[in-house]
Amino acid sequence: MPESSSIDTQQKKQLNTDKVKSKFAQRFRGYFPVVIDVETAGFNSQTDALLELAASVLHLDEDTGDFSIDETIQFNIEPFEGANLEPKALEFTGIDPTNPLRGAVDEDEALKVLFKMVRKKMKAAGCQRAIIVAHNAAFDLGFLNAATERCNIKRSPFHSFVSFDTTTLAGLALGQTVLAKACIAAKIDFNNSEAHSALYDTEKTAELFCHIVNKWRALGGWPLVEE
Repeated sequence: MPESSSIDTQQKKQLNTDKVKSKFAQRFRGYFPVVIDVETAGFNSQTDALLELAASVLHLDEDTGDFSIDETIQFNIEPFEGANLEPKALEFTGIDPTNPLRGAVDEDEALKVLFKMVRKKMKAAGCQRAIIVAHNAAFDLGFLNAATERCNIKRSPFHSFVSFDTTTLAGLALGQTVLAKACIAAKIDFNNSEAHSALYDTEKTAELFCHIVNKWRALGGWPLVEE
């Protein structure tokens, strides 16, 4: 078969595959974005404790094309055995890991519940792999990967190194890189007194991500127009 015919056949197969994909799956090339925020006892994912984890999964309205928050879960987490607790980090977040009223769970329990929910939602959306969305995503992904490794979880639904960073997206779309300032620029309510809680920061990051993606669609940037 001539090379040009082979390429044409491959393109047709790709087009046919795209037609059967859900609109959600088409939007991010089969990736299922999950917005995550972690609160920690330091900056080193290998040695410092993971103290809070929250995650928002998204919903796509196939009539309007807009994304919104579907569901959010949050965990207070017990420091793993031997974890470092930096006093300055605890002072910054206001988290007291020894407070019995936190209702904290082990990392293993939190991750298993999270991964189960993500797989269920990802399958319903017709996607093949989850991808983390976070503000300064490398930080959150590093702690998520480290906890997954500590818990000896062999199969994570998340891509191990690909991420969507709302710091970069907000810098491009809104001219702001700080979460609070980016939300204000996007006309999203933001209360600084509630910030640095994984639950609050996750939902604000999710709102910001949805705003940017929806605005890009409204401006005609998606779906792509063939020349």
